[in-house]
Amino acid sequence: MKTINMKAIVATGYGSPAVLQLQNVAKPFAGNNEVLVKIYATTATTADGMMRTGKPYFGRLMTGLLKPKHPIPGTGFSGVVEATGDQVTAFKTGDRVFGETTLGFSTNAEYVSVPETGVILTMPDNMSFAEAAAYCDGHLTSFNFLKEVAKIKPGQSILINGASGSLGTAAVQLAKYLGAEVVGVTSTKNTGLVKSLGADMVLDYTKVDFTEIRRKFDVVFDTVGKSSFKKSRKVLKEGGVYVSPVLKLSLLLRMLKTSISGKQKAKFSASGMKKDHELKTMLSELSEIFRDGKLKTVIDRQFPLEKVAMAHEYIAKGHKRGNVIIMVQS
Repeated sequence: MKTINMKAIVATGYGSPAVLQLQNVAKPFAGNNEVLVKIYATTATTADGMMRTGKPYFGRLMTGLLKPKHPIPGTGFSGVVEATGDQVTAFKTGDRVFGETTLGFSTNAEYVSVPETGVILTMPDNMSFAEAAAYCDGHLTSFNFLKEVAKIKPGQSILINGASGSLGTAAVQLAKYLGAEVVGVTSTKNTGLVKSLGADMVLDYTKVDFTEIRRKFDVVFDTVGKSSFKKSRKVLKEGGVYVSPVLKLSLLLRMLKTSISGKQKAKFSASGMKKDHELKTMLSELSEIFRDGKLKTVIDRQFPLEKVAMAHEYIAKGHKRGNVIIMVQS
C-alpha cells in the first residue's frame, strides 16, 4: 500500500527550539478500534518545552534516554474525525472532537490516531477548535490537581502561584467552581485578568512575596514551580497541602518525607500518567462546566504549525498569559 504523508513537527533530539523541525512523515491510519482525527488545533506548553530539553534528566526514563521516544510533540488536540476503524461505534466521520494523547504525544501534526476508548470526546457545539485544544492541558491538569490531588472542598482557601498562565487561569476558575476562596499570584500587568476570572484577591509578585504574608491557606497550588514546599509551608495551615505539576528532585524528597511524617503535605501528580478512563471522565466534567458558562479558555497567541519552534521560544520567555495555540488548519 502506498504511503501517504502529512506535515508534522519532529523533535530531532533534545535541545533548544531549533530541534523542532517541520517534516513530511507517514500519515497515521485508523486501526480497528481507533479514530483518525484531522487536527485543526493543538497546543504548545511549558511542559512541552521541558520535555524538549530532556531536563530534568530522570524524566527521560519516560520520554526516551538519548532522544524523544515519540518525536512528534504535543498532547492536546481538537479536530474532525476523518475515518474510524471497523469496531468503532462511539464516533463517526465528520464529528468535531477533542482530547489528549497523554504519553503518546504526536499532536503537533496534521493527523493523529486515537483509540476509541482513549481520552477523546465530542466537542460542545459552541466551543471553538482553539478553545478545545487547550482543554487537555491547562484545564485538565488543573482539575486533576484541585479535585484529585489537593481534594479542594467548599469553603477552603487556596493560593495559586502563576495564576495567569495556562494552568493558573484554569485553576482560578475551577477552584471558584469547587467553592474555594481564591488568592492568585501574578505580575502587575496580569492582575486585572486574574481578578476577572474570579479571584477573590490578587497578589503582585513584583511587590510582595506570598510566602511572607500574614495568612494561611488550605492549599498552595504552585503551577509554575517557582516556589517550594519549604518556602510555602509558612503560609499553609496545619494539615495544608502544597501541590505542583513541576517535578523537581527537592519536591520528590519532600513528598517522601511528608508522606511519612508531618501534618503539612507536599504532593505531585503526573496527570498524563493517569488511566485514560479517569482522564476521560474528568474531561467530560469539564465539558459540563463549560456548558454551564463557568469555564473559559484564555488564549495568548496563536501560531501556525510551521512556527512551533517560535512558539516554544515565546513560552520560554516566561511571560505568556493563558494558552498558546497551534493552528494546524486555518
